[in-house]
Amino acid sequence: MLEAQGVKHIFGLCGDTTLPFYDAMHRLDHGIEHVLVRDERNAAYMADAYARVTGRVGVCEGPSGGGATYILPGLIEASESSYPVLAITSDISVGSYGKYPLTEVDQEALMRPLTKWNTVLRRADHIPRMIRTAFRAMTTGRAGATHIGLPYDVQHDPVDPSDIWADPETATYPAYPQCPETGVAKAAVDAIMSSENPLIVCGGGLVIADAMSELDRLATRLDIPVATSVSGQGSLAETHPLALGVVGSNGGTDETWEMMQAADLVIFMGVRAGSTTTSRWEAPVQGTRVVHFDSDPMVIGANYQTEVGVVGDLRLSLQQVNAVLDEPATKDKVFGGAKAVADIKRRKFEVFRQHADSGEVPIRPERLMDALMKTLPDDAIIVSDPGTSCPYFSAYYELPREGRHFITNRAHGALGYALAASLGAWYGKPDNKVVALMGDGSFGFTCGELETVMRAGAPITFIVLANNNFGWIKASQAESYGARYYNVDFKPADHVAIAQAYGLKSWRVENPADMEQVLQEALEHDGPTLIEVVTQALEDSNAPVRRWMG
Repeated sequence: MLEAQGVKHIFGLCGDTTLPFYDAMHRLDHGIEHVLVRDERNAAYMADAYARVTGRVGVCEGPSGGGATYILPGLIEASESSYPVLAITSDISVGSYGKYPLTEVDQEALMRPLTKWNTVLRRADHIPRMIRTAFRAMTTGRAGATHIGLPYDVQHDPVDPSDIWADPETATYPAYPQCPETGVAKAAVDAIMSSENPLIVCGGGLVIADAMSELDRLATRLDIPVATSVSGQGSLAETHPLALGVVGSNGGTDETWEMMQAADLVIFMGVRAGSTTTSRWEAPVQGTRVVHFDSDPMVIGANYQTEVGVVGDLRLSLQQVNAVLDEPATKDKVFGGAKAVADIKRRKFEVFRQHADSGEVPIRPERLMDALMKTLPDDAIIVSDPGTSCPYFSAYYELPREGRHFITNRAHGALGYALAASLGAWYGKPDNKVVALMGDGSFGFTCGELETVMRAGAPITFIVLANNNFGWIKASQAESYGARYYNVDFKPADHVAIAQAYGLKSWRVENPADMEQVLQEALEHDGPTLIEVVTQALEDSNAPVRRWMG
């Protein structure tokens, strides 16, 4: 069934209850590559990033008991970030239910609040139907994670071969995209044309829908500035004259925030208007006119009174908006967005350059971002943990191409994501250079997965920003709790030695003048590499964070 659904990779970890499944993968000719990981959580993160860069479903698997519980963080991240991930966890035999066997847990109850759909099979002949259901659930509407529990004894039972078929439409997402109702696109255009200072704010939903070209056409035609959430980066190439950059409490700056405050109409596209993008609903202020595009009707009007709600696939919705603008009766209006964006970005990058050109030690994070912009290829895929590196990257690194080239787990922000997710991204796009950014706190969560990276031979470059603390929390204690630091510091580790022990070519950078040369050497190496960058502590920096508790 997985082969029929077009699955090419499975990320997972072996266990007693999965033995029949592994034996089947070994014996059968299916064309699926199984990637053995060192932790089920990382299998889910790999599947998540794989789904983000390929447009296909990511698949992960693990055994019963602890395996089922460890896989949960990746599923909730995928569901909340709207990416399709299928988790298959094996289970104890149905015949053992209620007899207190080892690793017994109610998997269906465990997964229910964290997935879009889930089931535990009781019969083998249900497998084809349930796999088809899982793929429909994952790829239609707002995408999300699903789960199938596979009991040990069920894995031995027969299935009718005639039932092994799949719907090819659900191999990719969004599947069966829906158009908005008649007349809503015209209402949205009317609202935009009646404004004086509109601002488009895009979230991850726009990139998921592959609506970038339609957005570009709309924004360019009317000269409307386009801001994004962190997840919405790539809605436009960030070198585009109308690309304002990230707004909000993480990765937003005072300069970009000016447009959020000044807008008389905010046009949300594929973004839920949650706490981060709005800096805990500081802007737009209540009463600001709002037009909201989203595939999920539940987000329309959830946080702001909405003048026009456009419910439907973002690409199809914007096609309708552009069609309305093409009508002879519609008169174009130009809003002067490019000129306003140019002024804001000039002032923002003046501040950035002061720090990016600094020779201070420890190295300022801006210096690292500047070096990355100068050395990474245009089609690089950058994966970041949500800690120290994320706000700096989102604020200052200008993605030269539209599309999903930046990945971070913004829905729940668990540390340890980037190292594993970067391998999933590489399996999805092996011809693109993949770079993973993380703090030393995050590195400690998942450094064992470096063995998986070496076994795969993936030429990923890992960059560890080392400052010997959980920086985001320490900066929050500095900002909001009078610098009363408590249990946020840890002893320094030799990340170079750790990486070398796994076989990676590694460097430690303490002098900012060495940054670009080391990066270039790492990028040109034909295997996995790691760079430890001794960086300024977040609480001492000029971090682009508006609200530490945002």
